[in-house]
Amino acid sequence: MSCCAPGAEQAMDLTGTTSVLPSGQEIRLASRLVGDGLRQTDLSVPTVHCAACIQAIETALAKLDNVEDARVNLSTKRVSVRWRGEEVPSFVAALGRLGYDAHLFDPEAAGKDKTLSELIRAVAVAGFAAGNIMLLSVSVWSGAEGATRGLFHWVSALIAIPALTFAGGIFFRSAWNALRHGRMNMDVPIAVGVSLAYAMSLYETINHGDHAYFDASVSLLFFLLIGRTLDHVMRERARTAVKGLSQLAARGAMVLRGDGARDYLPVGEIEPGMHLLVAAGERVPVDGRIIRGASDLDCSLVSGESTPKTVTSGQQVQAGTLNLTGPLTIEATAAAKDSFLAEMVRLMEAAEGGRAHYRRIADRVSALYAPVVHLTAFVTFLGWMAVTGDWHRAVTIAIAVLIITCPCALGLAVPIVQVVAARRLFENGIMVKDGSAMERLAAIDTAVFDKTGTLTLGQPRLVNASTIDPAMLAMLAIAADMAAHSRHPFSKAIAAFAGFAGQPKLEAVSEHPGLGIEATTADSTWRLGRRGWAGWKARTGGEGKYGGYGGTVLSKNGRIVASFTFEDATRADAKAAVGQLKDAGVSVEMLSGDTPDACGDVARILGIGRFVSALLPSEKAERIEVLTKAGHKVLMVGDGLNDTPALGAAHVSIAPATAADIGRNAADFVFLRESLSAVPLALDVSRKAGRLIRQNIAIAIIYNAVAVPIAILGHVTPLIAAIAMSASSLLVIGNASRLQSFVPDEPRRTAPPDRRPHTGTLAQPS
Repeated sequence: MSCCAPGAEQAMDLTGTTSVLPSGQEIRLASRLVGDGLRQTDLSVPTVHCAACIQAIETALAKLDNVEDARVNLSTKRVSVRWRGEEVPSFVAALGRLGYDAHLFDPEAAGKDKTLSELIRAVAVAGFAAGNIMLLSVSVWSGAEGATRGLFHWVSALIAIPALTFAGGIFFRSAWNALRHGRMNMDVPIAVGVSLAYAMSLYETINHGDHAYFDASVSLLFFLLIGRTLDHVMRERARTAVKGLSQLAARGAMVLRGDGARDYLPVGEIEPGMHLLVAAGERVPVDGRIIRGASDLDCSLVSGESTPKTVTSGQQVQAGTLNLTGPLTIEATAAAKDSFLAEMVRLMEAAEGGRAHYRRIADRVSALYAPVVHLTAFVTFLGWMAVTGDWHRAVTIAIAVLIITCPCALGLAVPIVQVVAARRLFENGIMVKDGSAMERLAAIDTAVFDKTGTLTLGQPRLVNASTIDPAMLAMLAIAADMAAHSRHPFSKAIAAFAGFAGQPKLEAVSEHPGLGIEATTADSTWRLGRRGWAGWKARTGGEGKYGGYGGTVLSKNGRIVASFTFEDATRADAKAAVGQLKDAGVSVEMLSGDTPDACGDVARILGIGRFVSALLPSEKAERIEVLTKAGHKVLMVGDGLNDTPALGAAHVSIAPATAADIGRNAADFVFLRESLSAVPLALDVSRKAGRLIRQNIAIAIIYNAVAVPIAILGHVTPLIAAIAMSASSLLVIGNASRLQSFVPDEPRRTAPPDRRPHTGTLAQPS
C-alpha cells in the first residue's frame, strides 16, 4: 500500500531513490494570496546554480497554463511561482522534466552549507592527486623509459581514479543531468574533455604508448574547482538576510481568554480578535490595537528613528516593534502571516529575487561557450579523420582542442579578482558579503542615503551640560542618577554625567511610560521628562533662566530647575564622502523616516540636494524602484531595520557595522569604521576590479583565439594543452594580484562633524 498523500506524485532522483512530490492540495495550502486573484508558491530547488539554470526554469514555467510569472532567487535556491485559478499548475512536474528536483520551500530548513563542504573536499582531493601525478610526470619527462615509464603511467592512472570519481563527480553529475533532459551547460565540455583525456591516457598506458595525459585531466579539475569554490563562497554570504529578519518575530505570546485564563500560544495560532499581553522588554508578536496600558515603543523597525514613540490605549502597534517601558494589552488585528513583519520579509524576498536576475560578466560571456567548444572539437575530429583516416590521431587532436579551450581562465577571471578586491577592502575597514556586488557597485549612477544612524550617528548626546549654572551641577547629578533607571536614549545621554557628589539620596524611583521618571527624597519630589508633566506648576512662557526652550526638563516639587538639549552628530567625513561621490559622477539623495525639518538640516549641512522624509520601509523600497524604472543603478546606504527592504531592492547596498543585524545581513558591503569615506572608497575599488575582470576575460578570449587554431592544426598534444591551460589561469591570477598594489585616494578633509541640537523629550520624538 502506498504511503503517499492523495494526489501526490512520485519521482526518481539521480541516485535511483523514489521521492514524493507535493500534491496539489499541499501546494495550495502552502501558497498565499498576493492580490488580484493571484497565488504565490515558493519552491526550493537546491541544484540551481547558474544563469543558464535561471533562464531554463523561468522560460519553462512561464509556458504553463495559468502561470503568470516565475522568478528564481539564486542566493536562496528558491523559485517563486505566481498563478491563478482553481487548478494548481504542474510546475513541480515541469521542473522535474528539466532535471531539477523541487519541494516546498521551508525557511527554517536552512542549515549547514553542504555544497561548500563538498567543494572544499573536492579541491583537496584534486590538488593532492594533481601534485602527485605531476611529480610522476616529471620523471617521465626527464627520460624514464620502458617498464619504469609504464609503471609511472599505471600509478598515475590509479591516483587519478579517486580524483575523477569524487572531485570530478561534481561536474559529471551536473553534465549528465543536463544531457538526459536535453540541455547543455558549462559542465558538459568539462566532463567530456576530462573523460576523453583519461580514456585516451589509459589506452596509451595499456598499449605501452609514449604519452599519457593523466596530469592534464586532474589539473584541469583542480583549477576549475578552485574557481567554483571561490564563486560559491562569495554568493553564499548573501543568503542570511531573510532568515535573520524572520528571527525578529516573537515565537509566541500570552493570550488573555474571556474567562480570565491565560495561555501561551505559538505566534502561528494567534488569530485576529485575541487579546494579548505584551510585557516590557518583549516584541509585539502581531499587528494590533492597544486596549489597555501606555508605554514607549522602539519603532526603529518601522521608522528607522532611535527615539521611542509613546503609545496609549486606542493606538495601533505593529509586529516586530519593541515594548520598552510598560505592560500593554493589545487586540490582534491580523494573523502573523499578514503582519507588518511578514510583509517586511516578503519585501526582502522580492528584492533578493530581483538581484538574482543580475547576470555576471562571466555568465554573459559563457552563454555560448559549450556549444561552440563541442562543435569545434567535433569538426576537428571529422576533419582529421577525412584527411588522414587515423582515428587515434583525430581523437588525440580533438581532446587537445577540448582541454585547451577549457574555461579555467574564464572560471577564475571573476572570483579571483573579487577575492583580491575583498581583501583590499577589508584592509580598509570594509567587508564584502556578495562577490557580484562589486560588479553592481561599479555600475551605479545614484546613491541613496538613510539619515539617522547612517549620515548621522543616531546616538543622542547632551550638549548643554556646560551651560548649566555651576551652582546647579547638583541638579545635573540628580538627573543623571534618575536617568540611570531608564533605557530611553535621552536617559542614557543624561546618565553619562553621573558622579557628582553632594546630591540628595533618592528614596524611590519609578518610570511613567510616555511621561518620564519620578523620584522622591526626604523632602522633595523630582521629575525628569516631558515638560508639561514634570513642571506641573510652571506656566506658559517658561520658568525663569532654568526654563527656556527644551523638551526634556528636571523639576523639583513641580517647578523646572534645569532644561536639557541633545544633539546628533553627522558621521566623520560625511560631507567629504558626498562630495567624492558627486565627483565620481554619482547623484546623491537622502531618504528618511524623520521629520522634514530634521532631514532638511542634515541635507543642507552635507550638501545633499534632494531628500524625501517621513517614509515607511515599503515607501523607501518603492522610491528605489521608481529610480530603477527610470533607468538608474541605485546604491542604498542604510543602517536601520526599516532599511532592510530598501537595501535589498537597490542595485547594490552598504551598511555601517553599527547597523542592526538584519541591516548588515541584507547589505552587500559593511564598513567597520565611523567615517563614510568607505562608500566612495568601495566604489573606487569596485570600478578598478571591474576593469581587471574585463581584462582577465579578454586574456581568456585572446588565449583561445591563439591556442585553438594551433590545436586544430595538430601542433598541440593534450599534455601541452594542459600546460597552456594552466599558464592562462596563472596569467589571470597574476593580473588580478595587481589590485593588491592599489592605494586608495585620501579622502578630502573637511571641518569637524556638525552637531545639531535636538530638543526632543524623554517621552516622545520632537
